[in-house]
Order: sequence, then C-alpha cells, then structure tokens
Amino acid sequence: MSFMDSSPQSVVSGLWRWLKGTGLERFEFLRAGDEWLFRGTILTLAHDAAAEARYEITCDRSFRTRSANVSVRDAAGERTLQIDAQEGRWYENGGENQTVAGAIDIDLGWSPSTNTLPIRRLGLDVGQTSGEFIAAWVRFPELTLQPLQQEYLRLSDREYRYSSRAGAFVANVLVDNDGVALNYEGFWQRVERSKETN
Repeated sequence: MSFMDSSPQSVVSGLWRWLKGTGLERFEFLRAGDEWLFRGTILTLAHDAAAEARYEITCDRSFRTRSANVSVRDAAGERTLQIDAQEGRWYENGGENQTVAGAIDIDLGWSPSTNTLPIRRLGLDVGQTSGEFIAAWVRFPELTLQPLQQEYLRLSDREYRYSSRAGAFVANVLVDNDGVALNYEGFWQRVERSKETN
C-alpha cells in the first residue's frame, strides 16, 4: 500500500521559530500507508528579502528518502526542485546528481524537520554514534543539491548531538517522542501554546 491508497494520518504538526533571524515554519509529519510524509511551509527573510519555501518529502517505512518536491519564491522569482532517490542514486529535475550517490537521507538547510529521518532510521541507543555518513543536502535559497558529511550521537533518551563537515558544525537537538525537533540549539525552537493567565 502507498500513500495513494490511504489518506495520510497526522503524527505531529506544529510551528518552529527561527532563532537566528526572522522566520517561521509550519510543519506536518504524517503516516500514509507504508510511507512517511513530511510537509512544511517556511516564511523568512533571506538576504534581506522576503522568501517563502514549501516542501513535501516521501520516505519508505524505514525512513529512507524516496522523493521530495521543494520550491522557493522570493524577489528573484520562483524556483522548484524535484528529487527522486532510487537505490542510492539521486535525480534532481530529471538529471542524476552523482555527487550524492549512496546517500540515504535528504537534509533541508532551512528546516529542522529532516533531522527526524536519520534519528528514526538509525534507532541509536543512548551513547551510540552513527559514525560519519553522507546526506543529500538542499542548500537554500539556491535550491542546489550537494553532499554533506554528518554524524549523530545520542546523548540521552531525547537529545542528540549533530555534527557536520567533520565537526566544523555542532549542535544539540532535543526531540519529542516522535523524533521531531523541539529545540535545535541556536537555530530553531518549537513554538508551544502560550498559557493563559488571569
């Protein structure tokens, strides 16, 4: 069964706030038959210009990326990126990108949503590391697909240390029970419902 055979069921949805500047993302994580879907709409300022990005990612039951549709609209116009992944081979807008050959996960530079993919796929025990691996990284706002070396270390039940470029970038990621980011150190934070006061 694929997502075409059954209506997607929401796992979690919410809003992230960008901590480095002006930006919000509304996201959805859904189950659709034997696949997982990730959808988001991002509103932010990129190079001092308003930008809107949308994406939908489809993964198999093991959280391996199958496809993605990504678009950006800003002062330069609208750009789209169609990605298909087939047994370690990645295609962007119909052409093969061999620089990311062998990658399993897509990683969106403007969103913390795709951290869920390796976190759920790897199923690390506390104290265990993934070792270094290559992800197919989508750079924003250019919408280019390029390799990015990454590693995850599970620090506790709900916290991971993410590093990339051989440790040149490091951040702790706190997740909820579904492996979706609550706080991505210094970059994104889940917006929680405000409590009413009398």
